[in-house]
Amino acid sequence: MQLQDIAQVIRSKNAGPRCLTLDVMFATDADYQRVAQSPALSREAISALYGVPAQDIKIIAYPLGRAIKIVLPRLVTAGDPGDRDVYGAQQHASLLGIEI
Repeated sequence: MQLQDIAQVIRSKNAGPRCLTLDVMFATDADYQRVAQSPALSREAISALYGVPAQDIKIIAYPLGRAIKIVLPRLVTAGDPGDRDVYGAQQHASLLGIEI
């Protein structure tokens, strides 16, 4: 099963000009628990997927909200030359196909 099949919402946005936040939300506690206990969204997995050092990634679990927030540094500061996604709104696409 892929993350896009189990998550109700997968989105990304800027968390300031130098960081991105990736939000993954679930409809049920069972779906949340399945993903939260999986290594699929570990710091190491996100590091490999986004090319960011694992120690620079924060993963924040919100069990009551059935959500997982991932915060990582942007490779290019928002709005700088070479930035292709000023709002960080397209960065979640890499998460969609993750196998759970």
